[in-house]
Amino acid sequence: MEILDRLIDGDGRLRIGGERITASDGSGIDVLDPATAEVITAVASAGPADAADAIDAADSAAVSWSDTAPRERGEILRRAYELMVNRANEFAELIVLEMGKSFVESRGEVLYAAEFFRWFSEESVRNIGTIQLSPSGDKRILSIDQPVGVSLLITPWNFPAAMVTRKIGPALAAGCTMILKPASDTPLTALAMTDLLSEAGLPDGVVNVIPSNRSSMIVPKILADPRVRKLSFTGSTEVGKILLREAGSHVVNCSMELGGNSPFIVFDDADIEAAVEGAMIAKMRNGGQSCVAANRLYVHESVRDEFSRAFVTAMEEVQLGPGMDPGVDLGPLVNFSAQQDMSEFVGSSTASGSTVAAGGRAPDSPGFFYLPTVLTEVGNDDPILSQEIFGPVAPIVTFESEDEVISMANDTVHGLASYLYTNDLTKGMRVSEAIESGMVGLNRGVFSDPAAPFGGVKQSGIGREGAHVGMLEFLETKYIAADW
Repeated sequence: MEILDRLIDGDGRLRIGGERITASDGSGIDVLDPATAEVITAVASAGPADAADAIDAADSAAVSWSDTAPRERGEILRRAYELMVNRANEFAELIVLEMGKSFVESRGEVLYAAEFFRWFSEESVRNIGTIQLSPSGDKRILSIDQPVGVSLLITPWNFPAAMVTRKIGPALAAGCTMILKPASDTPLTALAMTDLLSEAGLPDGVVNVIPSNRSSMIVPKILADPRVRKLSFTGSTEVGKILLREAGSHVVNCSMELGGNSPFIVFDDADIEAAVEGAMIAKMRNGGQSCVAANRLYVHESVRDEFSRAFVTAMEEVQLGPGMDPGVDLGPLVNFSAQQDMSEFVGSSTASGSTVAAGGRAPDSPGFFYLPTVLTEVGNDDPILSQEIFGPVAPIVTFESEDEVISMANDTVHGLASYLYTNDLTKGMRVSEAIESGMVGLNRGVFSDPAAPFGGVKQSGIGREGAHVGMLEFLETKYIAADW
């Protein structure tokens, strides 16, 4: 595979100002194949001096990039979209190797990721201000939106392509330069993406990529630099709170897409076959390693047995194995720690009285695999319901009434996504409005779309990604008082 071959042959270096450089102190990160736990390659690990160089590069390119015509910025994004689609298989193989998901799912992610480049190539020309007559009738009120400036983008490992393009796309469209710090588990896709953008015509220094396993050393340094005006972070709520405190001390503009604890509700009048199909998508997409994964399955008592039987059957039919093997549906978890977490979740829940109806263990094989797992007889006070599982473990809880399940669904500090199945549209809309989450899948197991606003409420985040508002996150409004 050409992309991986280049990275293995020495291109796992930092990308700063258009140059490929090693870390200033020679540090590196071993990248593992989650299916074998073996090292694929190593990449440079940026330190404080490298972070300073990345800021310099982004700042040097800022004025010329913000002055670049919106149409030209859009054409670069459009070319990046076309290159990415043409190389979808190569990028998919890269994701399989460093993150573990199946090839089919990895390729789906690549095509989804590319859509953010296409969407924001179109949005780049839609930076539309306003002009209005003042209430007094003798003045004009002008509002224009300008690039917020040098931006720090921090992305997670679970969607190594899509989480990168969902941030880079709008930032480029808005006219911002940036420093991208990808997750240390999955830096290869981000490095390959940067090379693709250069090929598409992106000027040097606009996107600078600094993989690092020393975040606590470099992120505060970046945020403390007055030239850095924006932080866009996707990751856990716990880390997000730390970053918000750090950014707050320097009054840095923040967009935060944080953790979730998504309820999946099946009402008594739901189409059970459709609900099971939706639950499999909502729970098992990306192996459950998604902030919008169905975390708690609430099923009406009258359909509990029917739903549980069908869901257990579907989970047992999932084919587990290395992502590149034919027919594989579910690859490994990203690392050993994630595998251990699943065992601890199941052990704690069964100790609280739940029953393992499917899976419940790691297979006896190399790599970080865990069997698709269903827990039944889960009590509403089970600690597993208050934690983000982030893996292929699905607890089922029963409920009796609409008011009860709304209360149960909202009993969390998180509010990213929720799902519900019912054939009563009135009920569906009523419950959708009552549930405290930024996104609702009504009779749908997946809702991500570059054209839709993605984000949460409560401790699940600040701001939105995707849609037109995604570009606005990288713009600041200037008011001009005019008289003519």
